[in-house]
Amino acid sequence: MAKSFYITTPIYYVNDKPHIGHAYTTVACDVLARFRRLQGKDVFFLTGTDEHGRKIQKAAENNSSDAKSYVDRFAKIFQDAWLALNISNDDFIRTTQERHYKAVAKFWQIVNDNGDIYKGKYSGWYCVPCETFFSDEQLVDGKCPDCGREVEWMEEESYFFRLSKYTQPLLELYNDKKNFVMPDFRRNEVIQFVSQGLKDLSISRSKFSWGIKVPDDPGHVIYVWFDALLNYLTAAGFAEDEEKFKRIWPADVHVVGKEIVRFHAVIWPAMLMSAKLPLPKMVFGHGWWTMEGEKMSKSKGNVVDIWALSKDVGVDPMRYFLMKAVPFGQDGDFSYKGLKEILNADLANDFGNLLNRTASMLERYNNSSLTEADKLFNKESFVKLRAIFDGMKERIEKHYDNLSFSFVLEEIMTLIKGANKFLDETAPWRSFKEKGFDLEVASTFYHVFEVVRLSSIALYPFMPTISKDVLRRLSIYGEPSWSEFSWGLLPMPCKIEKGEPIFKRLET
Repeated sequence: MAKSFYITTPIYYVNDKPHIGHAYTTVACDVLARFRRLQGKDVFFLTGTDEHGRKIQKAAENNSSDAKSYVDRFAKIFQDAWLALNISNDDFIRTTQERHYKAVAKFWQIVNDNGDIYKGKYSGWYCVPCETFFSDEQLVDGKCPDCGREVEWMEEESYFFRLSKYTQPLLELYNDKKNFVMPDFRRNEVIQFVSQGLKDLSISRSKFSWGIKVPDDPGHVIYVWFDALLNYLTAAGFAEDEEKFKRIWPADVHVVGKEIVRFHAVIWPAMLMSAKLPLPKMVFGHGWWTMEGEKMSKSKGNVVDIWALSKDVGVDPMRYFLMKAVPFGQDGDFSYKGLKEILNADLANDFGNLLNRTASMLERYNNSSLTEADKLFNKESFVKLRAIFDGMKERIEKHYDNLSFSFVLEEIMTLIKGANKFLDETAPWRSFKEKGFDLEVASTFYHVFEVVRLSSIALYPFMPTISKDVLRRLSIYGEPSWSEFSWGLLPMPCKIEKGEPIFKRLET
């Protein structure tokens, strides 16, 4: 059985409702999953929620709730959000599910049997929001180096994972597999961190109870990160379905925010090495969003509400903007002005206008009909337009391999802009006025609608609803396929439906 293409988001911590950062990661994974399905691959796309830890227990107590009821409520909010954003995940993992408890227990036993878990005592500065210990040297002005919040001193008996044992094997991994951590500058950061030497990792807590119990020692709960990372194995069938696990694991790509790259690129492969399991093929760390130059925070009131945003501009346009505005991997700055400028320029002015004005002319000139002969005309301007498409399929595939989503969209918009320029230069309205709906006019329309068809297929992973609507207007039904991303496949004869404008200009 062929291996599935396995894509994961991180599992999201359920201490608040999802925001634009969560949406950014999840939409990116959805775009990649949809493209791989376009290619005919057997895709397994996982997302979910991280529901254990001291932070969750405290949040539940502050809300006068028991922890399980608290996480149930927020897990439902995340599931509803991804449904609203048309996310095509194949599974939604929750770390409070029985299947995950089984997988964690099995994994712990394997690593313990391999001699990589031992009991000791830990003391250090602990950041509750980050669920992480820090040394004096790591603190910044006495505060957490990651989130800037206050830390507290903690001493407790703990189980440890022999992370230090894997310092050299990890460095060899980064050297042998250059794309294991992406983009390159994230890989360099990880190499620099590991080169300083790794310390053994405390992987249990005994001062709170909300978590998975350590096997044979229920006074300890497993450290939330050691538990959470194992979700990728759980969903692949690690503890329950050996055949499924062989088909799905290892993951082809873990997509994560830059703040958790070290957990995924250092601790996670070391854990898998200890258990003698195959390693994921890539960990990709993307950047953060700010709001007009400032870090988003609830206290500042500048957190982007993804429900309000999707209602304001539409789900598909919001997805487009998230993937177009910033090269994936780098930090981005959100502004409503910038969002509306991108959507107006790309979707209303270029793509929408190309379809609308051409369909309107064809409706007037030939009752919205195209015939088989329409694509046969061979003129220099026609050849020039088709030349923009040459090599585009291979370039887009390479961009997807590198998770360069904005570059994919640049390729598509180059073709669309080329078609608009072609339409202006050939001016079929003049030819029609002089000679009627002859072969040259018909061929002009064929070439434009072929660009619309190709662009809709390429845009499908980003804007699935709108893309399928555009294809339907071209008399093309069913699920699009990447095998159809080839020039000359617009079905003939066909009727072109004008319909309502697919994008409305947004007031800036």
